[in-house]
Amino acid sequence: MALRFTLRQLEYFLAVGECGSIALAAERINVSSPSISAAISQLEAEFGLKLFVRRHAHGLSLTQGGTRFMEQVRALLGQAAGLNALANEITGNVRGPLHIGCLLTFAQIVLPQIRRSFVDLYPEVHIRQFERDQAELFDALRAARIDLALTYDLNIPSDLNFLPLIELPPYALINETHDLAHRESVAPSELAEYPMVLLDLPMSAEYFLSFFSAAGVAPQISERTRDMAVMRSLVANGFGYSLANIRPLTDLAPDGRRLRFVPLTGPVRALKLGLLMSEGWEQSLTTRAFVEHARSRITDMGAPGMHVRPNGLRRDF
Repeated sequence: MALRFTLRQLEYFLAVGECGSIALAAERINVSSPSISAAISQLEAEFGLKLFVRRHAHGLSLTQGGTRFMEQVRALLGQAAGLNALANEITGNVRGPLHIGCLLTFAQIVLPQIRRSFVDLYPEVHIRQFERDQAELFDALRAARIDLALTYDLNIPSDLNFLPLIELPPYALINETHDLAHRESVAPSELAEYPMVLLDLPMSAEYFLSFFSAAGVAPQISERTRDMAVMRSLVANGFGYSLANIRPLTDLAPDGRRLRFVPLTGPVRALKLGLLMSEGWEQSLTTRAFVEHARSRITDMGAPGMHVRPNGLRRDF
């Protein structure tokens, strides 16, 4: 009997089953909600099976049959990915899909350039990228929604493998008219008396706040945001200082106002930027090729804080 469904439809179904919402699934896999809705309807019609119960204001819940169906779909998609990896190993070709996650705080700076140069080398690789916070990257790797991730060594669990590539010490972002704007360096104890704009992402926030507890002081948090660009604009407009590890490509906030970047002193731990993978990542030729490519590109940046040329990745890291 001819199959009248596709692996892509199954991927969409699995995303909705795990998210419990078409809107959340669309955000996760970067596909429009109508496309996902159509795929689910086609699967239900093809198999004569109601997969979800639609609950007003509560998203979608899997039916009993849908739960069993999802178990088989997850296994089938895993086997399909294995076939692609096997074909690459046999032929020696780097090709096929590659799903890459990246930490929200530096995705706009790091990943597009590495992705561009990698695809130029291996045009048969089809990359999809996903910008997530640290906890979401862990979940995505464990669920095999992504193949690897670019992130920091923040609370890395024992079941995931982290390959450190470059060390990035923390610094303070300060408005150019701030009292501390022209300091050579600044300690958390000196910042504590001023308002703070906290980059409020899971694990990242705890990391930044640990500087103050180690110094025996408490910061005055006046604003919180999960968006790096919003944080920079709030700082540039005088609503407080903030902390970060990776520098933007210019000293301008998104609204054009100027920022100052002042290194932190004292007991502050630098973060390592690197690659995070699940067990068994070496089995995929395409994943191995990307790891080696990213390693060479990022480690070529040189010493932390080095200013670099616009045509390379090494700029203001």
